[in-house]
Amino acid sequence: MPQLLSPLAPRSALYLPASNARALAKARTLPTDMVILDLEDAVRDADKDAARGAAVAAMEEGFGKRIATIRINAADSAFHAADVAATSGCAAAAIVIPKVESVEAVSRVVAAIGKPVLAMIETPAGLLAAAAIAAAPGVAGLIAGTNDIAHALRLPPASGRGGLSLALQTIVLAARAADIFVLDGVWNRLEDPEGLAAECREGRAWGFDGKTLIHPSQVEIANRAFSPDEMEIEDARALIAAASGGAVRFRDRMVEDMHVATALALLARA
Repeated sequence: MPQLLSPLAPRSALYLPASNARALAKARTLPTDMVILDLEDAVRDADKDAARGAAVAAMEEGFGKRIATIRINAADSAFHAADVAATSGCAAAAIVIPKVESVEAVSRVVAAIGKPVLAMIETPAGLLAAAAIAAAPGVAGLIAGTNDIAHALRLPPASGRGGLSLALQTIVLAARAADIFVLDGVWNRLEDPEGLAAECREGRAWGFDGKTLIHPSQVEIANRAFSPDEMEIEDARALIAAASGGAVRFRDRMVEDMHVATALALLARA
């Protein structure tokens, strides 16, 4: 199975309407770790065929070192079969599958395209099957579809993320059990960068590797939030230097080999 372009999980994953040529061109200048060329929600039905061709062509041109992916339409969509057929031979690093609810749903796409897939968990059925989906061959990562989950759970508008906490932790847990990366859902309020930064910090604290984004202005905020800061880097380096095997006292805490492994991973991330 082909591997994703980067050994490290993306901090930022920017959705782009595949039908918008200007947006695709701009993405090549942005510091986003991943681009997701969208054939689903961001594209009108009348534009689906043109968007599909544009996405495949854009993959041939490439996006530099960014992980380049395409989000196809869901399995119950009239456009799904054509999306799978078109992307099976394209240069995308991975295919994003929305509204995944079963292992069978991802296995069919993996078998057809021969590429890694990123499974979006967006429904109660998907949440209940998240562990099996994450462990399925070919699944390289999970993406939380927070808007759809909130809708399916009938959470009141503007109720915050408290009602999503179990769902989001379920997705993180499934990803960690399968040793794959996991991305948080989008932040909808474009004129509230402070809110985005706070939600990114919360997402990192909950175990997410990065965040999916809907606007170029959000990329720098997500990259900063999901990157170790200078204090974390200094602490990790000092911990590694102080470690001598087994449990030792380091500054104000006891650390052992597990903490050294965490520090090394943090430095690799930095």
